[in-house]
Amino acid sequence: MGALEDALALSQTWDVPHASAVVVTADGTSAASAGDQDLVYRLASVTKLLSAYATLVAVEEGALSFDQPAGPPGATVAHLLAHTAGYDFSTTTIRAAPGERRLYSNTGFEVLADLLESETGITFDAYAREAVFAPLGMTATTIGGSAAAGGSSSCRDLARFAVELQRPRLLDSETLATATRVAFPGLRGVLPGFGLQRENDWGLGLEVRGVKSPHWTGSANSPETFGHFGQSGTFLWVDPRAGAALIALTDRPFGEWAAQAWPPFSDAVLAAL
Repeated sequence: MGALEDALALSQTWDVPHASAVVVTADGTSAASAGDQDLVYRLASVTKLLSAYATLVAVEEGALSFDQPAGPPGATVAHLLAHTAGYDFSTTTIRAAPGERRLYSNTGFEVLADLLESETGITFDAYAREAVFAPLGMTATTIGGSAAAGGSSSCRDLARFAVELQRPRLLDSETLATATRVAFPGLRGVLPGFGLQRENDWGLGLEVRGVKSPHWTGSANSPETFGHFGQSGTFLWVDPRAGAALIALTDRPFGEWAAQAWPPFSDAVLAAL
């Protein structure tokens, strides 16, 4: 095997029931893979990447706007996407004023989904399917019952999505660039699983690596790296400097095993590119 195949093979040594991984380069090529590419996994919070992308399409279509009031008084669609609306993680309790803190919130994405449903008259899952999944050929992917954490997908489907994240055809490239830049910069906050970060950078629904430490990506990932990980043991990142995306899906819940295994795995992949 080549160096990249060797690096991806590390995923098959993890103490998990199943693991699938794939590298997708900026030219749209699935450069190497490991594990069953068609096995469908629960995505948990990687769902937010898909939900955010559907929301970006809705903004371009005029169904929503970034500055549209949404959620708590003073908050907007942009605040909900960037986890700065002030919501608690899983309840509608307000813990801060909009734009004051980076409070990672599933509730914010649920409110966002409800808003899109009310504006379009169709369910969020159906909108995502029509706006994102069907055009990209993602036949195994669903949002499920939660825009925050209910999704399921396969490596093969997410590889198609990773191409879109690097060479968008469903969005104007500037819309994606806006979403992958830090929104409301300079905010402290807790990155789930990795503790308080002095600059808990986030774009519009997509986490931006920035200077976070510790982190679930590798030490060699650039600050511009964006993506998400899920508590179901899943992640997807895109590193624009490296010109590649890495997807890893497992069916073991996130824990210390993942915090220890994922960063060196990402570094091995980057070294092999």
